[in-house]
Amino acid sequence: MAVYGYARVSSKDQNEYWQLDALKNFGADKIFIDKQSGKDFNRPQYQKLLRKLRAEDVFVVKNIDRLGRNYSEILEQWRVITKEKHAAIVVLDMPLLDTRNKKDFLGTLIADLTLQIMSAFAQIERDFIKQRQAEGIAAAKARGVKFGRPPLKRPENYFSIRDEWRFGKISAREAAKILGINPQTFLKWAHADED
Repeated sequence: MAVYGYARVSSKDQNEYWQLDALKNFGADKIFIDKQSGKDFNRPQYQKLLRKLRAEDVFVVKNIDRLGRNYSEILEQWRVITKEKHAAIVVLDMPLLDTRNKKDFLGTLIADLTLQIMSAFAQIERDFIKQRQAEGIAAAKARGVKFGRPPLKRPENYFSIRDEWRFGKISAREAAKILGINPQTFLKWAHADED
């Protein structure tokens, strides 16, 4: 029997150490860490852990939203781990979500109901995060904040190179190379000039 820990943070600049400490204290033999969104389970380390998981192994996670934030997918992964892989799951922050000892009907029922409620909350929180992000972006745009890269300035020799391209003396690729830009940018500028 192996004890596998799983930790997840949404971005590379977030700190996962609070999860790692808890997983190590629990006794995880090996810990897998993903640094990406919990919106789905297409995460390389999670998939690697799933491939290693065998019957009677233990899958441990700090809390349910570290597993994921998509209600139906959390339920599906729970089913895969417990029913297909026949491994146990332990959610450290929610003792009711510990399938090691709850093999009877009542224990399984309580764990399943708790899982559904906690998974729903994880999904709701993800939806709130997306909503707050969209509202923040809209408010910033209304204040004139620009997002993305600043537009590229056209080189001084752009118009003469563009004219050579228009008269068929050079290709768009050659024009872009001379200007030090990619061909798509050159064509975008050239077509915008025509409008």
